[in-house]
Amino acid sequence: MIHALSWSGGKDAMLALDRAVRRGLDVRFLFNIHEGSSGRVRFHGVRRELIAAQADALGLELIETHTDPGDYESALIGVLETLKARGVGSVLFGNIHLEDIRDWYDERLRPLGLAHGEPLWGDPLETLLDEFLDRGYRTRIVSVNLEMGRAEWLGRELDRSLIEEIRAVPDADIAGERGEYHTFVFDGPLFRRPVPTREAGTFERDGHRILDLVSEGYG
Repeated sequence: MIHALSWSGGKDAMLALDRAVRRGLDVRFLFNIHEGSSGRVRFHGVRRELIAAQADALGLELIETHTDPGDYESALIGVLETLKARGVGSVLFGNIHLEDIRDWYDERLRPLGLAHGEPLWGDPLETLLDEFLDRGYRTRIVSVNLEMGRAEWLGRELDRSLIEEIRAVPDADIAGERGEYHTFVFDGPLFRRPVPTREAGTFERDGHRILDLVSEGYG
């Protein structure tokens, strides 16, 4: 069976892909839905060209589309129909423990006859973070929800020291599963080469402080 994976550019999607590949699943596509007005992944703030650079470095085909405010569902259905037409039979996500989100996607996949996979589902957060780091993946925090996170996390590479800082924040999810922070993965064992970036400042949008990364291209 051919699989596609929902791709935001962050650590959870990366570990879901890593697990799927190690389990022998035939993952051929990544898919991403970005904001039409900004060309960025919502809340993550990652530019679409960086998502494309990741897919290229991973050697996978990227299927992308854009959405307008309040129109995510129709954009998703369009992407799923495209994937099905390309021979995809199963769609994978990097959800961990938010059942309402998992169920929402399941309700949209089922009518199309697409299987729903969750490689990370239900595992302890500490286990997932340890596995991500032990596998040798590298990621930076590129977006922080200012109501739930800390602005000083922005731009830092996620490591065990930073995880302990996040743990010390009352009610914070150390994996950022409730949106405390979002990440951009730039290197690791599945990458054919790192994804080089440079910083182009910061900005705030929708209650998030976002690090604006720009692709440096490949040397």
